[in-house]
Formats: sequence, C-alpha cells, structure tokens
Amino acid sequence: MARSTDATTMRRALRREVPSTVGLLADDEDFTAMRRHYRTFTFDDHETYLARVEELLETLATEGGHTTVALFDPEDYADYCTRTGLDPDSPASRSRFTAEVAATGASVAYTGQPIDSLVPLLVHRAVRQATWEYATMLLTDIGECADCGQDIGRSAFDQASHTLARLLEEAGPGTHHLVCSVPADEQLLAVLHAERPPTGPAVLDPTEAAEFVTVLAAGIALESPGGLVLRTTTPAAPDRVHGWRLDRGRLTPLTEAEVFNAYCTDADTGEPLPPEPGVDYRAGFPLTPDDQWPTHH
Repeated sequence: MARSTDATTMRRALRREVPSTVGLLADDEDFTAMRRHYRTFTFDDHETYLARVEELLETLATEGGHTTVALFDPEDYADYCTRTGLDPDSPASRSRFTAEVAATGASVAYTGQPIDSLVPLLVHRAVRQATWEYATMLLTDIGECADCGQDIGRSAFDQASHTLARLLEEAGPGTHHLVCSVPADEQLLAVLHAERPPTGPAVLDPTEAAEFVTVLAAGIALESPGGLVLRTTTPAAPDRVHGWRLDRGRLTPLTEAEVFNAYCTDADTGEPLPPEPGVDYRAGFPLTPDDQWPTHH
C-alpha cells in the first residue's frame, strides 16, 4: 500500500513539472469548419465548447502546472496536415499541431482568466504576430539600395530603433504609450508601452518593442505615409500627447493644432469629438537630424 501511495505522489509531482498546451477555436466560424470537416471533432456548439475548455483550464490550474493556450486556426491546421502527411481527422494530429502553434504562433499563458477575457486576448496576440510577420516580410523583400548597395530593410530597422530610443529619451520620465500606424497592402498598427523612471533607461517589453520598431521601419523603408502618437502620463499632471507624420521615410513633428485635430476627430465619420479632459495636446518634438540617415532608392 505504501509503495502505491509513493508512486501516486511521484506521478502528481511529475505532473506539476510537465507544461500543458490547449488549442482554442476562438470564433464560431472556425468551430463550424472543424465540425463540418472532421468526424472526430465531436462538440455540438461553440458556446458549450468554450465552457468545457474553461473547465479544462481550471482543472489544469489546480494541478499546479503551467498551461499555454494557443489559437487553433482550421486553415493553418489543414495546411500543416498536408505538409506533414498527418491524418487531419485525428485528435493526435490536432494535438501535434497545437504543440507547434504554441511554440511558434499566437499563444498566451493561462493565469486564471475567464474565457470571455482569454478569447479576445488570444485574438489580439494573433493580430500582433501577423502584423509583425507581414512587416518583417516587407523589410526582407525590399532589397538593396540602387545607389549604395546597402540593405534598405536593415537600414530602416536601425533608423527606427534609433528613433524609438530618441522618442523615449526626449519624452522624459513617466508612463509612455506609443502608437504607430502605417498604411500598406494591409494596414500596419503597432502599440508599445514603456515606463521611464526618473533616472535610468526606459523599461519596456522586448517583444512589443521589436514589433513596434519593425512596423515603423516598414513605413520608413517604403516611404509610406503614416503617423506616430506618443501619450505620456506622469503623477499630478495632465497627460501629454505628441504626434508626428511619416513623410518620405522621416518622422515630421505635427503642430499642436494638428495633434488636437487628429485626437478630436472621429476616424470613421470625420465628425469632431470633444477633447478629452486632463489632456494637453502638444506639437511633436524634433528627433534625429535628417542628414544622419541617407535616403535609399
């Protein structure tokens, strides 16, 4: 009896050492596609499926291990099975695909979030990753400068990295929220949060920073129109909002009136919006001189 108890205890201890991965069908359309194509996918409706997933996540959490939730995309799954020669109508194949997505695709750590919060978080993560991958592809494909032979994508990335550092340096201490928007064949949007203490460099998430720099670099390399907004929050003071436009690969400061108009205009209708209380709309401040970065063709 003692030996059986010891074995059970050891198995439980080992289970806590093994991470879990759960694939999640975030919307009803993807759920319906799985039901239509795969006999072994036996759930009846999306709402019940989400409830069962939430119960599973709660159970895994009680066992003390780490659980990752990955976005399960039926089209990507079908392509994966075609590439690998796996039977798509198999729970084992779905499990293998989920493990690969968790390693390379959109995923979040489960920390007890309710399913209604987890789904939009996972979708947002997937959109961010797709934006990053597309911007990276643009930088990779743009090629070399016809004049100097330099890799334009690499040069633009270096310039964007320098620009971000200058933005955070000039913004000073506080909590900074940056948004960069670049129109391309697909709209590129990147968001970055940073904390700048009274002394020392800004603290930011390295993945967010890489995504932000990549999107800004794509706008620089393509000489695309676009914009960048910086909002700074400090204790006992109004929030400060600064803005710039992307003009032929350079960030040009907006005037105070232009920043106000950008923030106080409905993007969909063009109708004016009331200014936000406790916010100072300010002109963008000058950044790196243009002659530091050559123009590539």
